[in-house]
Amino acid sequence: MNASLALVADIGGTNARFALADVSLAAPLLSDTIRQLSVTDFPSLVDAARHYLDALRPLAGEPRTGVFAVAGRVDGDEARITNHPWLISRKATAAALGFHSFHLVNDFTAQAMAVELLTDDDLAVIGDIARGGATAPSRTYAVIGPGTGLGVSGLVVRDGIAIALETEGGHVSFAPSNLEELEILRELSQDFGRVSDERLLSGGGLINIHRALSRLAGDAAPAALRPQDITERARRGDAGCARAVDVFCAVFGAIAGDLVLTLGAWDGVFLTGGLVPKLLPELQSGIFRERFEAKGRFSTAMAGVPTLAVIHPQAGLLGAAAHARNIIAPA
Repeated sequence: MNASLALVADIGGTNARFALADVSLAAPLLSDTIRQLSVTDFPSLVDAARHYLDALRPLAGEPRTGVFAVAGRVDGDEARITNHPWLISRKATAAALGFHSFHLVNDFTAQAMAVELLTDDDLAVIGDIARGGATAPSRTYAVIGPGTGLGVSGLVVRDGIAIALETEGGHVSFAPSNLEELEILRELSQDFGRVSDERLLSGGGLINIHRALSRLAGDAAPAALRPQDITERARRGDAGCARAVDVFCAVFGAIAGDLVLTLGAWDGVFLTGGLVPKLLPELQSGIFRERFEAKGRFSTAMAGVPTLAVIHPQAGLLGAAAHARNIIAPA
């Protein structure tokens, strides 16, 4: 048994990704051990984890620590995966897998924990401000990511100790910044009543923006499009889709800037989630930073805050490895 070895996982509604982490290493995530399994192939998380461990023996050995990031709310001992029937019990899973220590964390909490392990190669700069002060003993970062939903977190580092904030910030009320966004809000209010940030900043949110703009342009019945259809059509010159993507990036910048002001995250913002790599050229085009910095009397201060897109392919696993490093004393 290797006391510095942990089993880490990133569990979503479609796939379960597993890997080993060696917390004695500066880069603890062992990339050659990463495997992806379909959750529908296994009756439970325990069965999926056992399948992974059996396939990797003897390399896997018998890890006695587990850190699993789950796409759902962690409530005490239990976590339920959104869009999948697995109900995970911390105590039962630890006993079944022989763990001495087992931690369940929200998947976006893991995204925030990953910040400490991200290298320059894992990041793309949005704007002109590069990452700085990554080794300072006290730092505050904002973390925000549109994907299936909108994840919001923060990472507070004090005297070298990193704490990820667990929030539901994606569900705060959307605040329009101009007349066009006010009209979009009115349109979406007809569909949803209360409109949260997630109603605009997510895969479904891009569709909502496109639908609202189509209605405002007099098209009461726009074609049913997927998010990737909208981005592909925008790049081919479709004016309506291009405007939807521009509004998405502008709203993303405004909300990310608001998060900096809310958390005091002057050390930087990390943009993560499934849509960020797919929209990287549009995010780098300028509208994101323009709206990010447009904070009135704080515009000058905002101009000095880095915005960094996370392009690491397994940031959830990386964050789980970072959490494992915090709870295991290296041998």
